[in-house]
Amino acid sequence: MPMIVSVPKETVPGEQRVALVPELVPRLTKAGLDVVVQSGAGESAGFLDAAYAGKGARLEAEVFDKADVLLKVQPPTLDEIGRMKENSLLISFLQPYTNITAIKALAARQITAFSMELMPRITRAQPMDALSAMSTIAGYKAVLIAATRLPKFFPLLMTAAGTITPARVFVIGAGVAGLQAIGTARRLGAVVEAYDTRPAVKEQVESLGAKFAELGLAAKDAEDKSGYAKAQSEEFYRKQQEMMSKYVTAADVVIPTALVPGQRAPILITEEMVHGMRPGSVIVDLAAEQGGNCALTEAGQEIVKHGVIIIGPLNLPSTVPFQGSEMYARTVTSYLAHLLKDGRPHLDLNDELTRGPLVTHQGEIRHEVVKARL
Repeated sequence: MPMIVSVPKETVPGEQRVALVPELVPRLTKAGLDVVVQSGAGESAGFLDAAYAGKGARLEAEVFDKADVLLKVQPPTLDEIGRMKENSLLISFLQPYTNITAIKALAARQITAFSMELMPRITRAQPMDALSAMSTIAGYKAVLIAATRLPKFFPLLMTAAGTITPARVFVIGAGVAGLQAIGTARRLGAVVEAYDTRPAVKEQVESLGAKFAELGLAAKDAEDKSGYAKAQSEEFYRKQQEMMSKYVTAADVVIPTALVPGQRAPILITEEMVHGMRPGSVIVDLAAEQGGNCALTEAGQEIVKHGVIIIGPLNLPSTVPFQGSEMYARTVTSYLAHLLKDGRPHLDLNDELTRGPLVTHQGEIRHEVVKARL
């Protein structure tokens, strides 16, 4: 019998994405898999049941108990884990560093769970890099939110009432989210400056029409061996705050994007720096889910401090659910294809691409960093 790949409707409040889109169903059925989608799973993202059925998927009311492979966006709840088939395979975002109770529950049910957050940043993994795909959306939406809340135009305008100067945007961090924010702000006509601890990204920043902020402060080991950001010393962050202050206080919009996996986001914008910003300025903190890069950020809230609007958005990729689902689904199906051989999971634990995202397998927590959190 063919393996059943199931896709449930996401239940986390506010989550509108779905882990598989209709156009990718044939890719799985051609691989010999039986695709089952929970009725209504894609509705919030604009993918109706008929579209799935038209591509060869079966629609059912309950999908957890029969799934050999389960594809999700958000981590499963404890109730959902309890309904999953033992010895099944899960591919999802799992929040592995903080979601320890769920990780233990997955191991107890002998579920082989892969966390899309842990995908190694190597060339072979690029089509499976879900974090980068979602960061693209976050960077884009952050600028649109800032443009909506800023009491100024973004572009230079020549009007009958005189010349209107462009807004100044400062982006902290030139990773995927930061670069997308730079490009979007430039397309809206803002003057953009950006900073990153890695001097090597200066060329990328400038290629988008932004100015690279030269702080004379570079981290020697800004990335770990998997390509993710590494935490720096308190002394480094203190110097960074001092040297960055003039750029923050001169900006109309500041978009910080600095994250370190599994750790609290570094404080890059102090209350003193916020106090020095012009009233009406906007901070959109893309690190809000991990505590925020601004000392005053409140996750999921929009507040005003010292006349500055500080926004701590959560789950921005879900606010663009159509493309968010398309992009996420492509990374997930690419990863599932990597794991399959003759229509069945074939786990080569010597392969970095298989081993890196593996969190639980055969009743054990396999990921060393996650295990250390216990």
